[in-house]
Amino acid sequence: MAIQEPTPSSSARPGHIDIKLEVVVIPVSDVDRAKSFYTGLGWRLDADVSGKDGFRVVQVTPPGSPCSVIFGSNVTAASPGSAQGLHLVVTDIEMAHAALASRGAEMSGVFHDAGGVFHHKGTDQRLPGPHPARSSYGSFASFSDPDGNGWLLQEVTARLPGRIDAKGAAFTSAGDLAEALRRVASAHGEYEKRVGGKHDESWPEWYADYLVKEQAGQTLPT
Repeated sequence: MAIQEPTPSSSARPGHIDIKLEVVVIPVSDVDRAKSFYTGLGWRLDADVSGKDGFRVVQVTPPGSPCSVIFGSNVTAASPGSAQGLHLVVTDIEMAHAALASRGAEMSGVFHDAGGVFHHKGTDQRLPGPHPARSSYGSFASFSDPDGNGWLLQEVTARLPGRIDAKGAAFTSAGDLAEALRRVASAHGEYEKRVGGKHDESWPEWYADYLVKEQAGQTLPT
């Protein structure tokens, strides 16, 4: 179910091996309760398979995620609730916070870390509200499943250099692409104000250049 034969990579080159994280296993005490919680958040149910001696495995996938989550009975020796610091990247922390809260997740407030873009253990050094400059990677919110496995939302709007394949922009969902198009439309509007012009035939190229450079962490067009 979770393990598949490798397929040739379009980016294959001598000395290069693609290694993609596609499954994370979390420990739970009540499989049906966990299944209800995660599917209630809107996560896709991929499988629910039972076997001998009480074995059961459930796989769910967050919307837009290339990585799935597995839990069940006799699938891990870890203690229920011991998985912590699991990151879910979103493009709008406040919108994602509201959406998950409406689906039953008991959310923390949106916060940023006193030390910079990352966060400390537990709730140490949390300051209320998003990052003051709304810097990418700097705003968080957290929630736990019924067993106490801890999840973090992290707002990422522009990737650091080297974090995206140099071939160009890549989006994992229509929602992510829509948010990116809103950002580039806003930036292009400011550009037009500066140059005193209006949309012309070159705007698709301007949009494309902005999106690719934003994803690659390069200097944005002005």
